[in-house]
Amino acid sequence: MENTEKLKNSKEVVAYLIEKFPACFVAEGEAKPLKIGIFQDLAERLADDPKVSKTLLRSALRQYTSSWRYLHGLKAGMARVDLDGTPGEPLTEEHVAHAKQTLKESKDRVFASRRVNNTKSDKPKKPRRPEPRKVAAADLKVEQGVKVVLGKAPVPATIKEITKDDVQVQLQTGMMLRVKFEHLVL
Repeated sequence: MENTEKLKNSKEVVAYLIEKFPACFVAEGEAKPLKIGIFQDLAERLADDPKVSKTLLRSALRQYTSSWRYLHGLKAGMARVDLDGTPGEPLTEEHVAHAKQTLKESKDRVFASRRVNNTKSDKPKKPRRPEPRKVAAADLKVEQGVKVVLGKAPVPATIKEITKDDVQVQLQTGMMLRVKFEHLVL
């Protein structure tokens, strides 16, 4: 029994189109210029195919025709092909110029964003927090304000009781905790 699971994304649909129409769509090498209106042809041929939705088909076709490989393959004198690979009308100079311009703009965007990501940011760096000072048991007094290290950041608290082994503190939320001395900072 044939697998009728729906294709989930444009990449899967493009792979499916390459498999179903190898004379038209190619996975490697120079892509062939597609016939104008090929979406309609695809929609008709795949109308009964439960794997592909029209929405995903349109998205996949847009992805395929805006890829650098496809845009690079559009050259003067080449003929557009239909789903069976039959040559049709030749590419116009206008279409070739548009493809070159689109390719240039796309590459400029990608390389510009890479340059920005590779250079140091102009944003000022956040000032580093001073290292919290650990406290010694002898430095502590009842009702003194301290910070308790819970997770990543120290939390403000007030000392309520000091014993030989630990300290009872009250957090600003009202919660009472017993903590070891090493978990307290000033």
